[in-house]
Amino acid sequence: MRIGFIGGGAMGEAMVSAVLKKGEAQPGHMMVSDVSNERREFLSSKYGLGVTADNAEAAEGAKLLVLAVKPQEFSNVAGGLRGKLTAGQTVLSIMAGVPIARISRELNHGEIVRAMPNTAALVGEAMSVWTASGSVSEQGRSAAARVLAAMGRELQVHDEKYLDMATAVNGSGPGFIFLFLEALIDGAVAIGLRPEVAAELVVQTMFGSAVLARDTGKSPAELRAMVTSKGGTTAAGLQALEDAGLRAAAGAAVRAAYDRAKELGG
Repeated sequence: MRIGFIGGGAMGEAMVSAVLKKGEAQPGHMMVSDVSNERREFLSSKYGLGVTADNAEAAEGAKLLVLAVKPQEFSNVAGGLRGKLTAGQTVLSIMAGVPIARISRELNHGEIVRAMPNTAALVGEAMSVWTASGSVSEQGRSAAARVLAAMGRELQVHDEKYLDMATAVNGSGPGFIFLFLEALIDGAVAIGLRPEVAAELVVQTMFGSAVLARDTGKSPAELRAMVTSKGGTTAAGLQALEDAGLRAAAGAAVRAAYDRAKELGG
């Protein structure tokens, strides 16, 4: 499978790395375009890929063309690709908030897959939600799903409205979790732990808790009850979080990210 990438930043590179590790494509069958000469040289040296400053060159002959650019950059990118894509080419967009209709209109091309992965793609643990226009063939859907699965887990939905919701949860969610990690580390340091010890304890605790939730199939409420004894230390800490409005703050964060995703899509 020949794959073209428009944008070789952090997410573009994460996708390239994942695809190569999973054997979904060989370096000689991949081409990345990027505006930065430094970035192009880095990607070529590290992965042995073809690189270019010309988006149309990256798209030429690609069965799957990945749009890994910022939403604000899309119109400029589309201008250089409009009319140059052919039937049978599937465009996979990971741009937050940009709807399929707009992508199709500005590219003058109907075969669009829209996806929302997250930054955990950098370590092969992404959660990606995606949907496809009716023009995308089964082969195109399969190719997009394989690329997304190479980065972690993928989930197809059949209504595009869920993509903006996914953007607010799995797309922006890592940022929310990293902030909570920072806060826990700061709290641990405040009671006397050294920063490096606090960081190791908090990160591994968060990781282990997430794996426990994923692999046991128990709800977060059930797991919380399992570790909370009446009158114990966990109960005291949880009460402090409830009193501080953690639930409301988390809900507000998701809502704000969702509203912004819709704004970015115009």
